[in-house]
This record gives sequence, structure tokens and C-alpha cells, in this order.
Amino acid sequence: MKKKDNPPFEDDLALFRESMQDVVPLQSVNQAIHNTPKPSAVPFKTIEDEQQVLLDMFSDEYDPTEIQPGDILSYLRPGVQHRVFNKLRRGEYRLAAELDLHGLNARQAREYLAEFLLSVYPLQGECVRVIHGKGNRSDYRGAVLKTKVNHWLRQHDRVLAFHSARPVDGGTGAVYVLLKR
Repeated sequence: MKKKDNPPFEDDLALFRESMQDVVPLQSVNQAIHNTPKPSAVPFKTIEDEQQVLLDMFSDEYDPTEIQPGDILSYLRPGVQHRVFNKLRRGEYRLAAELDLHGLNARQAREYLAEFLLSVYPLQGECVRVIHGKGNRSDYRGAVLKTKVNHWLRQHDRVLAFHSARPVDGGTGAVYVLLKR
């Protein structure tokens, strides 16, 4: 095999450099200077996804264990101190807001609860009260809202703990909910 001195690429490069050696770059004239920053992108898909998550946040598939009107609801997320939970159970936190779900069907209650938990910002207290009712006047299905609220609150990321309220605050027809700030 016969070996060439320079590959074709190097020949072309050398020829280009030789023909451009006398070229002087042009000075820019009237170049526009843009000091305004680019507008930020609007993440339409992200916003759409977040709205869908709000709707899907609470599943309606719940544990078939029946909750009776007088049953106490209680939940403590792992990592929350028992001292904090006992304070919640005794109703010692100042209530920052309240949501009454009386008279709503399950679909409406789910929407109101999801919106309430996202929109409430407990600035002077960490606790809110959700009134779900005892279900005394419910038909054969029992305490529907009470059962669903029990399940929905366990699924929400902002809920650290909840416990049925003291009798003066609604008893087993309401829950104190401790929210993450």
C-alpha cells in the first residue's frame, strides 16, 4: 500500500487557511443590544398535571372496615412525636381554620377537603378542624363522610396527625388535624 503525505482533510484545511490569511473581520455596526431578560416559560403541562393531582389526590377506595357514629378517629404519621399528638388529642392547639362538610355528598366533600387542605395556611396555629358529622342519620351505608374523611386525611402529605375532637368541639363528628407548615 502506498501512503499519502497528507490526508485530503488536511489539504483542504491548509488551502482554506492560505486563502483566508488576508481577511480582516468586519466591525459590527448598529448591533442591537437587548437588556431585557427572556420571559420565563410557562409550564402548561406541569400546571395541568398539578391540577389533575388535586383531583386525584384522594382515592375513594377505602378500607371496608365500618366506622360507627361513636368511633374515635385517630392517626399519627411516623416521625411525629407522641407529646405533640397528645397535645392535639387534648385539643390544646389553637384552631387556625375550620371546614364543615355537613350536607355534602362524597364527591363534593372530597373536592372541598382537598382545596381546604391546600389553601389553608395556619399562621398562628398548626391545627384545623374538619367537621364531617357522626353519620347518625345516614342510611344503611353508615357514616359515609366520616369513613371517607378518615381515609382521605391519611393520604394527604400535609396531614401529620388527626384525632377526633373533644365533645365541646364536635366530639366524634369532627377531627382536629395537625398540618405540616
